[in-house]
Amino acid sequence: MRELTPSVKYPPMTRPLMAALSIPVTGPEISDRIAAFDSETLGRLPVKRQSVIDEFLSLGNKQAANIVKSLPAQDDGTLDPQAIDQLLVTIHSEMQRMSEEFQHGRRVAEMLNPILHTLRGVNVARPRRVVDIGCGTGFVLRWLAAKRALPVDVELIGADYHPALVEEARRLAAAEKLSCQFVVANAFKLAQPATVYLSTGILHHFRGQELIALFQQHTREETQAFLHFDFHRSVLAPFGSWLFHIVRMRQPLARHDGVLSAVRAYGSDELLAAARTGAPEFKSAIYGTKLWGLPIPRAFHSLVGLRPQYYDAFMTNMGTRIGSLGMIE
Repeated sequence: MRELTPSVKYPPMTRPLMAALSIPVTGPEISDRIAAFDSETLGRLPVKRQSVIDEFLSLGNKQAANIVKSLPAQDDGTLDPQAIDQLLVTIHSEMQRMSEEFQHGRRVAEMLNPILHTLRGVNVARPRRVVDIGCGTGFVLRWLAAKRALPVDVELIGADYHPALVEEARRLAAAEKLSCQFVVANAFKLAQPATVYLSTGILHHFRGQELIALFQQHTREETQAFLHFDFHRSVLAPFGSWLFHIVRMRQPLARHDGVLSAVRAYGSDELLAAARTGAPEFKSAIYGTKLWGLPIPRAFHSLVGLRPQYYDAFMTNMGTRIGSLGMIE
């Protein structure tokens, strides 16, 4: 589960084109470095701009270094937290537009409902609670609440380390009078345990053993299922992502990180291996790797896991969508 490089993931013929388009070839992403929080207290940690620049230069990523160099810093060289917060909220607004265009809310509901209907008929603690890990500004939960896409007795909670993103999620939910809540918290340490863990676009941020450790945190007794959406790795993904982000995203940081997300994406076999190792109590499968059943890779695929006793009922509840389930472990 080490960090993969283009020499491993992409044919040699693609490397010159990636270089010509300034497609970054290795992580981390800029957003992973410009804001930091203590994992226990969730208190904000100072980030020195030059340290981040030096890290990207050491990786040969001059594009990222130049973007960081343009970010405001205080007199002591620490990145200005208010400016960083404003930038990240702006970027998440751009990401929401992309999620809307790709109908991501509908895709989440399409997978969540068979899971929740499966759990309705069994002895699962109430309320049934969906917890969105790293919710950002909360688009997915706000969409589900606004469209009333889930059963009315399902509770929606979004958790994120970043106060500015959570504050924006709360503001938007309040403006729309939506029945969902957002908290600054570690999603795995909430007093209200998750029935289903949900995430979008976070798995590729966890590298190697970190990804296995993420799944190890899914195993609270109350948790019955998980559903994670992330970029689907393919030879075409970096180029499609580059074109889309150049056309649709305004912020240089968003363009850089969006393309790098596609480069760093895990393959289906890697995600299943990590889930099987970290959370062996669950039966897992990959959903939606091909577009309309054709040999065309989707931009996103999903990793779904349930306690084994629920899996047959879930397969029945998937109905005609069952054909898109693959690589069941």
